[in-house]
Amino acid sequence: MAARDRHGSGPPFGDVFKVVGTSARKVDGMAKATGEAVFTDDITLPGMLHAKTLRSPHAHARIVAIDTTRAAALPGVRAVITGRDLPGRFGVLPWTQDETALALEKVRFVGEPVAAVAAVDEDTAIDALELIRIEYELLTPHFDPLDALRDDAAPIHDTRERNVSKNVLLEFGDVNAEFARADVVIDEHYSFHGTTHAAIEPHCALARLGADGVLTLYSSTQITHYVQRTVAKVLELPEHLVRVIQPCVGGGFGGKSDPFSLELCVCKLACITGRPVKMLYDREEVFYTHRGRHPMQMHFRTAATREGKLLALDARTVLDGGAYSSFGLVTTYYSGQLLAGPYALDALRFDSTRVFTNKPPCGPKRGHGAVQPRFAFEVQLDELATRLDLDPIELRRRGALPAYTETLNGQRITSNGLLACLTAVERASEWRVRRGRLPFGVGLGVAASMYISGTNYPVYPNEMPQAGIVLEANRSGLVTVLTGSNDIGQGASTIVRMLVAEELGLALDQVRVVAADTDLCPVDLGAYSSRVTFMVGNAAIDACRKLRAKLTSALAAHWETFEGDIVLSEGEAFDRKEPTRRLSLKEAIAIAEAKYDTLATAGSYNTPKLGGAYRGGTIGASPSYSFTAHVAEVRVDDETGRITCEHLYVAHDCGRALNPMLVAGQMDGSAYMGAAEALMEDHDVDERGLHRGPSLLDYPIPTALDVPGLSSLIVESIDPEGPYGAKEAGEGPLHPAVPAIANAVYDAVGVRLRHLPFTPARVLAELEQQRAALEGRRARC
Repeated sequence: MAARDRHGSGPPFGDVFKVVGTSARKVDGMAKATGEAVFTDDITLPGMLHAKTLRSPHAHARIVAIDTTRAAALPGVRAVITGRDLPGRFGVLPWTQDETALALEKVRFVGEPVAAVAAVDEDTAIDALELIRIEYELLTPHFDPLDALRDDAAPIHDTRERNVSKNVLLEFGDVNAEFARADVVIDEHYSFHGTTHAAIEPHCALARLGADGVLTLYSSTQITHYVQRTVAKVLELPEHLVRVIQPCVGGGFGGKSDPFSLELCVCKLACITGRPVKMLYDREEVFYTHRGRHPMQMHFRTAATREGKLLALDARTVLDGGAYSSFGLVTTYYSGQLLAGPYALDALRFDSTRVFTNKPPCGPKRGHGAVQPRFAFEVQLDELATRLDLDPIELRRRGALPAYTETLNGQRITSNGLLACLTAVERASEWRVRRGRLPFGVGLGVAASMYISGTNYPVYPNEMPQAGIVLEANRSGLVTVLTGSNDIGQGASTIVRMLVAEELGLALDQVRVVAADTDLCPVDLGAYSSRVTFMVGNAAIDACRKLRAKLTSALAAHWETFEGDIVLSEGEAFDRKEPTRRLSLKEAIAIAEAKYDTLATAGSYNTPKLGGAYRGGTIGASPSYSFTAHVAEVRVDDETGRITCEHLYVAHDCGRALNPMLVAGQMDGSAYMGAAEALMEDHDVDERGLHRGPSLLDYPIPTALDVPGLSSLIVESIDPEGPYGAKEAGEGPLHPAVPAIANAVYDAVGVRLRHLPFTPARVLAELEQQRAALEGRRARC
């Protein structure tokens, strides 16, 4: 199946996602920017070839033969590759490397890459794809994870006896004993559907092989370091001969956290042809590449006393992983490990099984692994509050973990603003006077959560820093910051710039950030797990304080005073005891350079040893956790079943808001994304494995007219280990949105929504079931 209609589908994406106020111009074949926004799709190199991918039309089949002769002979075609040219297996986690850039013996989902062509233009490449002949032996596909789990189900991966990607069974405390003494038990089944990231910018990669033997890859990735490692491994190159550069990225949300086929294909094609090669996915290809939210089937039981004390949670979860592993090992742990908070439990047991199916691979999406179980647990807590006749916010208050404690599975909690978050949304929504008193069809619902500020455990085991920063102070008065961190629109480079300016007393225009270039920058592990502000921020402060010590030491010697009396502020250095002693920081840098030679310092951050002393105990462990509470206000039309989310009140404990505008933006974006997953989105395939709507016309996401009212209420708990007390704000604010909407629907019309998405048809079915039950009770009376 050709991945793109040769006649195109609208304007080039490069024209769609450029930042307003910037433009790119081509100078000597390389993209130069008059502003700061140069995306991968903006880059054009002399003699550049365009590559396209041939994808499988079958969900499960064995590849019998591939004939590329006619494609290779087409005028304008410079190279054709298949799986035999890139046989090395890869995956972002070293323990589950089960992918190849192009399918080898089998295809495992519709849309899996099978061959790639490099040609003088995209049209020629697409024509060549149609000339490739592939003979397939069709195999039985499995689209339902429960079907794939059957003992007689044929393995999707021949190296495994069953279609189990990962199973985790862990128990903390005596779950059975806690249930035995409980006054109330809630026992229900919940399901969460698949959703995708829908970033504005599609995946794009461009590679060139230099005369010096260095292979340079430009990619719209979130993980430059891991991509460098993967390219070196699969192409069997020394790592130092692979350079990966991340230009500006038009959104990621976790969807660019894996190494991908297109990155490896353009690198291989560039090596074969000696020419720069570029591949840009169209929107349909992005949907089939996926790595979005795992669908989950969840059976949860919660035990409590009649006073509302939570005793135990027993969770059994089946995760639909799609065709490959991706981050799935971690996802499986996250689906249970992060249920140990934000409420105190005496016992927790979770049994999570990730299953391979013949669907596009699932992976990390904003709030990775924890959004789905949080939905189930928060709805179950609301059911518990109803059973106990308790206010749902009061139930959560009674169960809230304190600050500076440890969860029963060994997660260390530092600062904790959950109670302040609950109070903030309670007041903003006028919960006490409005909940349960609004007209029929209008309701309020609450939910809360916690999430990690970076992972304790690096993706591949090592003792090296998780984040590094290098500073160079120039005698012009400029400080250049080298960071491997990936800015995907969340403001990572802005935060680094602000921290350096604050620490060194510089104006913002005296700080320049160079990011995400593996040749120039120290290693950073990437933009995932809400790690950047906490980890990169701490590394930046570490580097700044080393540079600051050189500046103050040099000035103290120059003025014959004490280092502690030197102040760096607002572009100047002065002696606090003799304020007339005053120099510009440009002059101060020159004095320090004369004393210490070229001024450069390095800083780093690594987490302390965290997590429980058991297998998997470090997964879900974090140096700090954020806390969030939402109140949703919804309107339900009982004739059409349509739910309208009128308002979301979002309170988020981010430690300290280093940039309140960025924090509020992340809170707004998270909340609206959660509301979209609840009410609009559904990433699924039909009985043939074809995506039900692989375009932004058929896969609905909110426009400006669909976004609910948003009140972002920043709560600051000042974390003792975060940079200036900061914690994450990019993912945690999403988690409560979905259950808060479900709980608001119950307040509005009295029906429980336990299965996503909340379509009008599903709402009408629940309302009809409610009416039938009511009529049955009346008949019995």
